[in-house]
Amino acid sequence: MTPHGPWTITGTREVHRDPWVRLSVDDVIRPDGKPGTFTVVRITPGVSVLPLDADGFVYLNEEFRYAVGDVSLEVTSGGREDGEDPTGAARRELKEELGIEADDWVDLGRVNPFTSMVLSPVQMFLARSLRTGPPRREGTELIRRVRVPLAGAVGAVMGGRITHAVSCVLILKAARWLETGGGA
Repeated sequence: MTPHGPWTITGTREVHRDPWVRLSVDDVIRPDGKPGTFTVVRITPGVSVLPLDADGFVYLNEEFRYAVGDVSLEVTSGGREDGEDPTGAARRELKEELGIEADDWVDLGRVNPFTSMVLSPVQMFLARSLRTGPPRREGTELIRRVRVPLAGAVGAVMGGRITHAVSCVLILKAARWLETGGGA
């Protein structure tokens, strides 16, 4: 038996695993003392990057997202490889997906997009001092690079055009960070 906050885990079984996702079912004693189960989805820890050029424009990804069945406008995001630090993963994802490299990296913290049943921490970055080149996308990635003013990206979040949770947080957090001169 393993305490887990007000819960007690009495057993765990993994029901699915692939390179990106693990699904497990815990047998538990609930906070009310009754037995039950709790399913947890563990997604590979990720990174998200908002590249900002010297003219105040950001670069976003527009691509079809299988799970929602529609095209989504998002920041560059991806999973960390085994042993890869967050900044290294962010650099790799930005180069692969948009063909952008950056000299200035600002760590804007971590976000947990889902907190009830999914463990999927994402480290967020603002990238500046950009250089563009050709992307090196994976076979599943059909991405269109979209350049918009940062204020336009904020408007797209507030207007509901951008709905990807981490993108919303990162865009708003970056705008606030820049507005306050790199502080609060």
